[in-house]
Amino acid sequence: MAQEISAAFQGQTKTYTEFAAALNRLQFDAPGADDMAVLHRLFTFSDGASKSGRFPQANHAKAVAAMEPIAEAVFDWMDRYAAALDLLNSLDTLEKTIALDDFARAFVPAYEAEKLLSGQLDFDDLIEKTRALLQDSAVAQWVLFRLDGGIDHILVDEAQDTSPRQWQVIAALAQEFAAGDGRSKAEARTIFVVGDMKQSIYSFQGADPREFQRMRDDFAARLSDAGSGLNTLALEHSFRSSWAILRLVDAVFVGRQDSLGDISTHIAFKGDLPGRVDLWPAIPKADDKRENGDWFAPVDLQSPAHPSRILADQVADACADMVANAYLPNHDGKTRRKVSEGDILILVQRRSDIFAHVIAALKARGLRVAGADRLRIGAELAVRDIMALIKFLSLAEDDLSLAAALKSPLLGWNEQMLFTLAHHRPKGAPLWQALRSADHADTLAMLNDLRDQADFLRPYDLINRLLLRHDGRRRLLARLGTEAEDGIDALLAQALAYEEGNIPSLTGFIEWMEADELEIKRQLGSGADQIRVMTVHGSKGLESPIVIMPDTAKRRPSNDGTIALHPDGMALWPSSPAPAAVQALREASAEARADESLRLLYVALTRAESWLIVCAAGETGEGSDSWYGLVEDAMKALDTVQGPRGMRLAHGDWDGLPVAAPSQTTAASPAPVSDAILTGAVPDMPVAAAQALSPSDLGGAKIVPEEQSVPDDALQEVAKLRGTIIHLLLEHLPQIAPAQRQAHGTQLINLVEDHALAGPAADLVADALAILENPDNAILFGGDSLPEVALSAAVGGQRLHGIIDRLQVTPARVTAIDFKTNRIAPASPAQIPEGILRQMGAYHAMLAAIYPDRVIDVRILWTASGQLMQVDPTAASGALGRALDAMAPQPYL
Repeated sequence: MAQEISAAFQGQTKTYTEFAAALNRLQFDAPGADDMAVLHRLFTFSDGASKSGRFPQANHAKAVAAMEPIAEAVFDWMDRYAAALDLLNSLDTLEKTIALDDFARAFVPAYEAEKLLSGQLDFDDLIEKTRALLQDSAVAQWVLFRLDGGIDHILVDEAQDTSPRQWQVIAALAQEFAAGDGRSKAEARTIFVVGDMKQSIYSFQGADPREFQRMRDDFAARLSDAGSGLNTLALEHSFRSSWAILRLVDAVFVGRQDSLGDISTHIAFKGDLPGRVDLWPAIPKADDKRENGDWFAPVDLQSPAHPSRILADQVADACADMVANAYLPNHDGKTRRKVSEGDILILVQRRSDIFAHVIAALKARGLRVAGADRLRIGAELAVRDIMALIKFLSLAEDDLSLAAALKSPLLGWNEQMLFTLAHHRPKGAPLWQALRSADHADTLAMLNDLRDQADFLRPYDLINRLLLRHDGRRRLLARLGTEAEDGIDALLAQALAYEEGNIPSLTGFIEWMEADELEIKRQLGSGADQIRVMTVHGSKGLESPIVIMPDTAKRRPSNDGTIALHPDGMALWPSSPAPAAVQALREASAEARADESLRLLYVALTRAESWLIVCAAGETGEGSDSWYGLVEDAMKALDTVQGPRGMRLAHGDWDGLPVAAPSQTTAASPAPVSDAILTGAVPDMPVAAAQALSPSDLGGAKIVPEEQSVPDDALQEVAKLRGTIIHLLLEHLPQIAPAQRQAHGTQLINLVEDHALAGPAADLVADALAILENPDNAILFGGDSLPEVALSAAVGGQRLHGIIDRLQVTPARVTAIDFKTNRIAPASPAQIPEGILRQMGAYHAMLAAIYPDRVIDVRILWTASGQLMQVDPTAASGALGRALDAMAPQPYL
């Protein structure tokens, strides 16, 4: 056959003579992989489909005529090769899938074991374990029997987003409704399912609108057998949107019932509510040719002429104009009111360039913006600048992190300064060493301070020191804009979260942050009067008077990825090109994604109440190629008019409506207070809920009269500082070996700001050691005593919560010591100030409630004198009683 093809193509163009020559070079007696590769190139397309019937090209008439006598045989050869190739690819896919399955059989049990060891369950685990409990033949009947008497009604909301496994749980719970004893309770037992297949948009969470349909039919059959039947009701009225928006929705989805599921023509409940739909002209795709710019500009930097940036500016300008000049109809359709930022909702399909550009453009115009609905912390520029500095503090030899920190707004170096420092340093010398030898006093002062604190402060405190003491927050916001504040606050929150579950360390925090791409989901559903920018998925269940949709251009088909999923759940790892069976799965998956995209568009359009604006940047294609094309075709089919910018579909006219009086647009006035409440004649009045109090907040004087009479405020501040330092030493030094206490004490004192005002560090350490080494105190600071112990207990109907500086618990006695930093200590227990006595009474009562079978001993250590004073429990209890009597909750009047 190869020779016949050569003869047929003799004298043809180069393409066909080379085709014949390549066939003649094949080793037909013992074909190998190279021969197969040649046949793949000659006989099939890149996706493995046979060229049969499409070779030669139809417009090459001479080649077609030459091949006509042998065409049938050649095409048969091509088809047989394509079938063989598909078989080989199927076998290769099988081999890879077996390898993937082997990996899963090792990985999944290990993953489940890790969850078990940490005592964690994910959402899928909860569903699966509940399903298994209700379907396990060993216990299911008993569980259902126990539940059967306690379930009279089942409500399933958002049923279109319920996954098949969740439906199995619901079906198992409801099976007794139509069987056995459950039938006798038919009048009292109901199942109520609320769902809209047109709004099924969470397939990535397992939702399947077909399952919704199947379960509806299943319940209909089961309840019909039970005699009660299933009532299926369609809600055609829209209680949200104006008729103008609903007309557009109906026009967009006419003839697309198969994609949406069940669809019906909408009826506007607010038939008189004016509304409008605006379709702006699409911003055309930008020229790919880059103009010559600064050589140091990033190659992927979008120019101001990029379509998405132009559109973002247009959207921001429109929002600013609306807030300044535009009006909206009130719900009565007869008056109008001014637009505010909270009336505007901007929806995108995904968090792409347009998403970030719109937020930045809105903030640049001074508009109140709620920020991004999801925040990837590690991608925020401000966070990356802070983390660069943190990495340098953790490892001074990290030249790249230091360079990034120097160039950041935190230190404000320019390119030339960094180049000069790096270029002129000795060969092989770290950048930090070169910086220490350079004349940059301000930079060195900041970095040296942070490096001195890095080993002592927790990550949160260190970042806060950078942001506040060294003006980092202001510098970042000045350079990056107010939108950077979201990332900074999120980083601080993550630092606190890290410290709650880990032993705080700078290196550990860095690794913790880099271990995963942390993303925060923020609730933008309601709240402050701010413009909301979010994805359509995030807007599910929300509404807004004005909705702007800027992300409606043509999208590239999503990447199928390597793994293909079979309907039975099997994960297939196909070869390339993929076998025909896998291609069919991918085509079905692409069709399902296209249908879900239409349902997503339906959700987006129906978020609007009065004013819908659709716009796009880039290619829009035609018709179903893009959301913009679908809306454009629908608008052309309706009686649109020329609006201020593009086509407009309107219902009614609110521009001519009178402006509502302030009382008509403000919140309703509260109901008048009844005379009975004012006179206190209402029985069983609720009392104010008791809140947890700190023992130090029970009122009363905290100092002796002699200290109150000291006129020098400076002396009192020094005394307080000295007391704070002694308190710090007494908290930490008992855990340190006696030989090392002097050195560690000095290090602790150096952490305290302005510590020099309290006197020499050596004297302060000596005073603390004198207290610790006093034989009368030694047992209280021994290894069996605990520092900083939190207590919480109910005393006299009041919840108290406090922290005891030192606590020792023995089988017979509980001893609590509270450090007091007063400048002047009382001479005897009888002279203890009322406020401190109340606090000691609270500690005594809390410990008595916790340890009712032990003797409670409460003492005060006056750090100014080193005196350890025992508190009379009777006097302390009396003081506490006076405090609680004064704070007794009163009825509302």
